[in-house]
Amino acid sequence: MAAKKILMLCGDYCEDYETMVPFQALLAVGHTVHAVCPDKKAGDHIKTAIHDFEGAQTYSEKPGHNFTLNATFAGLEVASYDALVIPGGRGPEYLRTYPAVVAAVKHFFDTNKPVAAVCHGAQLLAGAGVLKGRTCSAYPACRAEVELAGGTYAEIAIDAAVTQGNLVSAPAWPAHPAWIAQFLALLGTRISL
Repeated sequence: MAAKKILMLCGDYCEDYETMVPFQALLAVGHTVHAVCPDKKAGDHIKTAIHDFEGAQTYSEKPGHNFTLNATFAGLEVASYDALVIPGGRGPEYLRTYPAVVAAVKHFFDTNKPVAAVCHGAQLLAGAGVLKGRTCSAYPACRAEVELAGGTYAEIAIDAAVTQGNLVSAPAWPAHPAWIAQFLALLGTRISL
């Protein structure tokens, strides 16, 4: 397996686990991951939030870790990346307001490169107009955005993931094992014990 070069689009208050776990897991299997955020450069950090399910109608939110970016969004060549990761949290809501971020997301769909989106990552996919005719899972509160963008919302268990074409998506961080495994399959990554 050839190592892949993966772009991770982050914004302040991306969900802590949904940022750090895939970043570290993809590095652990030998891929290069560049975590970027508009208006920030390599070495800057973003704030993350920890979302938990504690019996309320929606998740609770607590401060997470500061996550250090390792690449700069400005001037990066999107075409040089093999795949895209979009963490959830509140970051995607903010990221979809940047035309350059929207163009980057569209590139991965126009070129049929692997994309992994989790939780509120569907907000960025909807904002980029790439969900029409696609099946996509997301945090249940994002169902309307998936459907209004012309997609089919995959109502699956909180710890499940779904792959359709080049897109693997999941409802939230409890799905990491399924979501990351399906993304690794799209990447052609093989792990042997």
